[in-house]
Order: sequence, then C-alpha cells, then structure tokens
Amino acid sequence: MGLKLSVIIPMYNEEKHAADTARTLSAFLDGKFPDGDYEIIFSNDGSLDSCAEKVTELNLPQVRVIGYPDNRGKGSAVREGVMNSLGDAVVYTDCDLAYGCDAVYGIYSELVKTGSDLVIGSRNLRADGYEGYTALRKLMSKTYIKLISLVAGFKYSDSQCGLKCLRGNAAKDIFGRCTVNGFAFDLEVLILAGKLGKTVSEFPVRVINHHESESKVNPVKDTLKMIRDVSRIKKTHKNL
Repeated sequence: MGLKLSVIIPMYNEEKHAADTARTLSAFLDGKFPDGDYEIIFSNDGSLDSCAEKVTELNLPQVRVIGYPDNRGKGSAVREGVMNSLGDAVVYTDCDLAYGCDAVYGIYSELVKTGSDLVIGSRNLRADGYEGYTALRKLMSKTYIKLISLVAGFKYSDSQCGLKCLRGNAAKDIFGRCTVNGFAFDLEVLILAGKLGKTVSEFPVRVINHHESESKVNPVKDTLKMIRDVSRIKKTHKNL
C-alpha cells in the first residue's frame, strides 16, 4: 500500500502474552508486507517479569523491544513507542491483541483509504463489537464511554477503544505534546487531534480476545479519575 507500518505494543508484566503476540503478529504481517516494510515495537513500561526478554529471545527481524526501568503508565509506554517509530502509519494496540491481527491491518488500510490523520477503532459500530464481554461489563463499558464523551465533548462512538492508527507525522505531532502517562492518554490524543485540526475517522472493530480477569481498569475509580484528567488536559492545552 506504500506506507511503512509501525505497530506499537505497550507492555507491563505481559509475560503471558508478549512472546505469542510477537510470533502471531509478525507472521501475519509478513504475509501482508512481503517486502518487510513494517516494524513491531514492544514498549516495556518497567515490567517486573521477563516479558521483554522473552520477546527479544525470539530474534524476529521486524520486532524490537524498547523501554525504561521504572513503571510510568500505559500512556508513557505508547508515547515512547511512537516517538521511536519509523513508520508512515502508526498503530497502537494492547499486548493481548484484543482486536486480532485482521483489525490491525484493517485500521491501517482504513487510514490509507480515507487519508485521515487518525482512525479510531470502534466497538460500537458493530453489533458484535463487545463479543466476549459479560452483559454487565458491556453495559459498564458503554456507559463509561458515553460519560467520558459527554465530559470531553467528543462525538466519536468509542473514544476509549484500545486500537488506533495515526499518520506518522500526525502521531509525532500529537504524542510530542502529550503529558499524560496513564490510561487518560487516549483522551489527550483525541483532544490534541481536535485542537491541531487533524482529520479523524472511525473503523468498526470486534473484541475477540477479552481477558476479564486481567483487566487493569477499576470502572468507578478510573471514571472519576478520567473526569479530573479531562479538565486538566484541557487546561494544559488551552492555548493551542
């Protein structure tokens, strides 16, 4: 398609998934990019386990591991990956490949097709978008998204989807201004995209690998924190 792809995968204590994800995604992308015009960057957020070593030991040519010794948060790990990426298009997704390999390539293809600066994955654009979620978890997730969108003033159907794709120059422009290290970085990315006049589109995705017991999100606590973060983010970037 003409655009080199960088896939950023933040990881913190992901020993259970990291090596399998590296093997699975690299094999998939080898088929899509026979010239090897892609890279996968595992950004290690101060993990205490051996996930970084397990990925490195695979010695896969298109895969590299970067990181730092202290745990700073998912936003920091994604930002580190983006700022070290070489691609014309940058996708970031979670280490368990929650949306699958097809969605990684699909959202990249959507960026190429639409010419957008940013493409957001959306579980709410598919009837089966939350497959694998319990009814309660699905309700909580949708309510959370609506509340955050209301507070932030977003019109996107799923601002909190963990799969997004950006044009390389737009990614560097946005993430180079980001200040949030935790989960609220997604909000900061979208707020900055709006303030910087970036074009945004959405792409329907489906959760295929959902690990309920491994979720690092506390819905009530993190919703309240997100609301505070939105206010702080808007204040930080009010002069843009």
